[in-house]
Amino acid sequence: MKQLPWLHPDRVAALESALAERILVIDGAMGTMIQRHRLEEADYRGERFAEGFDSLQADSQHGHGPRCGHDLKGNNDLLLLSRPEVIARVHTEYLDAGADLVETNTFNATAISQADYHLQHLVYELNKEGARIARACCDAAEAGTPDKPRFVIGVLGPTSRTASISPDVNDPGFRNTSFDALRETYREAIEGLVDGGADVLMVETIFDTLNAKAALFAIEEVFEARGGRLPVMISGTITDASGRTLSGQTAEAFYASISHGRPLSVGLNCALGAKDLRPHVETLARIVEGYVSAHPNAGLPNAFAEYDETPEEMAATLKEFAESGLLNFVGGCCGTTPDHIRAIAEAVAGIAPRRLPGALREAA
Repeated sequence: MKQLPWLHPDRVAALESALAERILVIDGAMGTMIQRHRLEEADYRGERFAEGFDSLQADSQHGHGPRCGHDLKGNNDLLLLSRPEVIARVHTEYLDAGADLVETNTFNATAISQADYHLQHLVYELNKEGARIARACCDAAEAGTPDKPRFVIGVLGPTSRTASISPDVNDPGFRNTSFDALRETYREAIEGLVDGGADVLMVETIFDTLNAKAALFAIEEVFEARGGRLPVMISGTITDASGRTLSGQTAEAFYASISHGRPLSVGLNCALGAKDLRPHVETLARIVEGYVSAHPNAGLPNAFAEYDETPEEMAATLKEFAESGLLNFVGGCCGTTPDHIRAIAEAVAGIAPRRLPGALREAA
């Protein structure tokens, strides 16, 4: 099958050049940083959503009133529209800490997730705005250090539903979503991310591989319609000590299931801290044809659902990953902050990135 050309060949060339030189640093947790702002319901609503619904959607056929309002606190993606300066500040803090790539604040910007707030009509707008804000922050950082390009990762989260697992223990055959429903909402999100200026797309925190396949199918549909493509990163989640994803796959099986998407990188994030994630990252480093990424949590959550691993502890563990030749991308997930990313960036600086299997074969 003929490969489509890059939509932004200069940006891809810059990314590939940087990957050849060093381990690239991904930012840390968005949610952790948003929590520090102690935002209330009014912050999430802003002016447009002051009554608990989208005032731009009000029309003469439906007279909105107090009973139509919904609580919006906790919808972090909505802050892209109601408090965009908060999101921009978080991106900038991570860039200042040494991140080469920042992830858009679009983890739950799908119709399935936004339906919890009756805002599923915002999917395209949220994703486009998420990419636009991240793009502006990266451009500002890059203007100050032209020799160090910064890149926007357009994030596609897993949604709150699973296409291959029943949520009802009494009915194993039941499904609360479908491949086509996931594909449709992912496609809308992808269109927004591309239009907003994302350099790369990342299907991340994958606990159900069938969900990821729907995202990859939608990505290919968008690329085909546009006649060009962006690099695609894929990051799965090993959910516990079993060493498997929630849908039951080992790291090897997971890679076999998604490698057809010709990803720029395959890696793991979330659920586990770096120490527990290591053997699975090592497995991917051995078999993945492209690049390998890891952005783990700051350890495991404590009894208060907080993360205790310090920047120094996490950086020391990930430095060993790097010295063992396992990494091309590294960053942080839940519980990580700019302090964690700064420590990680300093720890891996000067360490050679993992060599691709093709390069190893040529050397032999």
